[in-house]
Amino acid sequence: MKFAIIVRYEFDLSWLRLSRQERAANEEVFQKDIVGPFSDRLSVRDFDAEAFSTAYSDFLLIETDDLKAYYFFIEKLRDSDFIARGWVRLHDITIGIPDGYKEYENDHA
Repeated sequence: MKFAIIVRYEFDLSWLRLSRQERAANEEVFQKDIVGPFSDRLSVRDFDAEAFSTAYSDFLLIETDDLKAYYFFIEKLRDSDFIARGWVRLHDITIGIPDGYKEYENDHA
C-alpha cells in the first residue's frame, strides 16, 4: 500500500543568516546523507511555501510503501544539524493513502 506524507516545516532565521553557498552545501548534505540512504524506498520532494502560508515556510512530499523506511528517515533528519542547530522546526506531519477507500473496497468485496 502506498502512503503520501506531508511534512510541514519552517526554516529559522539562523538558517537564513547562512550564506547561499553554505545553504547550498547543507542542501547537498540533506540530499546525500539524509535522503540518500532511503532513495530506493522513498520519493522525497521539497516545496517552498513561504509565499503562500505564514504557518510554515516549506514542506516535503514523501511517497512510500515502506513506513519503516519513512520512520528511519525522520529519525535521521532529527539527528541532523538541521534540527540540532535549530535551522529547521517541524510543524506537523500529515499522512494519507491515495484512494484508500478503493483499497478497502477491493479487500472487502
